[in-house]
Amino acid sequence: MTCNPDRSIRALLGMGGLAIVAGMLATIGGALPARADAADARTRLAQALTHYEAGHWTQAREAAQAATAADPKWGLAQAVLARTHLVLGEGVAAQGAIDRAVADGFDPQRIHQLRAHARLLQGDAAGAVTEADKTPARYRPYADRIRAQAVAAGGNVAAGLNALEAIVARAPQDAAAWVALGQIRMSAGDMVGAVNAAAAAVRAEPSSPDALRLRAETVRVQYGLVAALPWFEAALKRDPYGYDTLIEYAATLGDAGRASAMLDAVRRAMAVRPGSAQGYYLQAVLAARAGDYDTARSILDKTGRGVAGVPGALLLSGSIDLAQGNEGQAAVALRELVARQPTNVTARKLLALALLKSNAAQDALDYIRPAAVRGDADSYTLTLAVRAMERLGDRAGAAAMLDRAASPGRGRSTAFVPDEDLAMLAEDARLTPGDPAAAVPYIRALAAAGRNVEAVASAQRVAVANPGAPAAQLVLGDTLSAAGRMGEAADAYARAAATRFDEATMLRLVDARDRAGQRPQASATLSLYLAQNPASVAALRLAGQWQAAAGDDDAAIETLERLRALVGDGDAAVLAELANAYAGAGQAGIAQDYAAAAYRIAPANPLVADALGWALFANDNIGAAIPVMAKAVRIAPAHAGIRWHMAQIAAAAGDRAVAAANARAALADRGFADRAAAQALIAP
Repeated sequence: MTCNPDRSIRALLGMGGLAIVAGMLATIGGALPARADAADARTRLAQALTHYEAGHWTQAREAAQAATAADPKWGLAQAVLARTHLVLGEGVAAQGAIDRAVADGFDPQRIHQLRAHARLLQGDAAGAVTEADKTPARYRPYADRIRAQAVAAGGNVAAGLNALEAIVARAPQDAAAWVALGQIRMSAGDMVGAVNAAAAAVRAEPSSPDALRLRAETVRVQYGLVAALPWFEAALKRDPYGYDTLIEYAATLGDAGRASAMLDAVRRAMAVRPGSAQGYYLQAVLAARAGDYDTARSILDKTGRGVAGVPGALLLSGSIDLAQGNEGQAAVALRELVARQPTNVTARKLLALALLKSNAAQDALDYIRPAAVRGDADSYTLTLAVRAMERLGDRAGAAAMLDRAASPGRGRSTAFVPDEDLAMLAEDARLTPGDPAAAVPYIRALAAAGRNVEAVASAQRVAVANPGAPAAQLVLGDTLSAAGRMGEAADAYARAAATRFDEATMLRLVDARDRAGQRPQASATLSLYLAQNPASVAALRLAGQWQAAAGDDDAAIETLERLRALVGDGDAAVLAELANAYAGAGQAGIAQDYAAAAYRIAPANPLVADALGWALFANDNIGAAIPVMAKAVRIAPAHAGIRWHMAQIAAAAGDRAVAAANARAALADRGFADRAAAQALIAP
């Protein structure tokens, strides 16, 4: 590609108009000192402009640095270097280049827009506005964009959005303005607007790495991890050394379960920016996922303050400390994380465990109770609550929790209920009508108080006022679900999933469609999510359960083995489900091994006992199977599946009375599927 100096310099420095371009070309051609290295500087600067125009921004910076090295006193080269630093998000380096450019004779009136950008990148929103306002009219398009971003960063998001929307209306080919608009919309929760802005940015400038990266980020939210990868790769094809893109690409690969490719991307990012805190953090994540906690801690410590306070780093640090026996230190990081993300169930479980190990049972119960009282609380959450209650002497409460932990079923997924007073939440919602940030907690509190009619009406108003916000559709779906209107809830969740197909949205949509009698659509939704997020524990668990329930044991084995590889051998439920699948596939020996391992972990869980009893029966060990299965029946007498297994084992042992009694108990459940076989067993 040949360089178009007119276009390149205008793009780099924010200039417009033929007279300005002509003047700049004169500067390049006529203001060079009469030295041998001047020709090299001119060549290097031309290369910088060519790379910039092609979207090779890191290479453009390197060429501009070479130009300034060849002629350190050439102000224009310093200004071009500043612009390449800015497009790469390097505010401090850009500020230094700007100062050198002015010191070397570059007209300071031509550089206010660059100063504004540098200050914005350094977190000085007010200073960015001040510099943007000093910018002469001929450089205003660039300055106006920076000013709008600074206004939004300063807290007036609506004004910043309005300004950017006006800019793209005037200049629809301004890719940088579209990118800025998309980033702010996404931060504000307007995913429809963000998706549209990202698409417009790519149309305006297909070679822009920023536009391609924003498109990748919106696709990741809208469709999933796998769909986003080609967009990240397209951005890296333009700028192979783009640090921010490499980091996001690496994180996406890691979440998709592609550890080797993730490590390669991290190493490439750290070659660009040695000592990168984000790079060290991602390497620590890889080490922790592999169970090498000493290495993970060693690497995480290298980040210093670079990722301090980042939620992911707090969770990782707490997990490592727990694994290394540093419970008190783990609690410090996890307390901070729960304070910032009160609905983070994983953080609550880890914190409760750390507090229990530190003999702080009351604190542990306080943190785990909000998760334990939910209908969909998992057995581990309930077990943590049981341990805390037992230490506090609350045997009745512990017994009730233990019964729930041993129960084979789980309730529906629900949202966390806010702790604030309902009247205070109502006042916040009244003061900012239509704002999801204030309305959603109020609506959830209404639903929790049983005021479903008011909750649905409020949620409908918020959804209408914020059509592009997935959060508004989710809260509408939650209120409709609480009111028992599952078909309408599924429609609301589907609208949310159209722009934010994350795990929480997927689980709600699958559950609502299933409860609305739409099992094929629910299954299709789950399959689509797994195709995009192949390392999702929740999706793999649900898919394995559904495959087993449908009698597709081979598929269930494949899915559940993938799940076991992710969660390890300490999850009794996964081991029990694998045992059932292997038994169904005729591999009784493997089934018995898995079931025995599950039973050692959770002997009081009726489904685990059932899996062991059924595996023993499949392995022709009826004598050992009967007492284990009888135990499962005692713990969960109303479970039709357990009763039916007991009936078949008893029949094989020749005890027709016990077989018939258990078959009748199974038939009492209207949802029991093997009715014909059970009735045949009862028949004389």
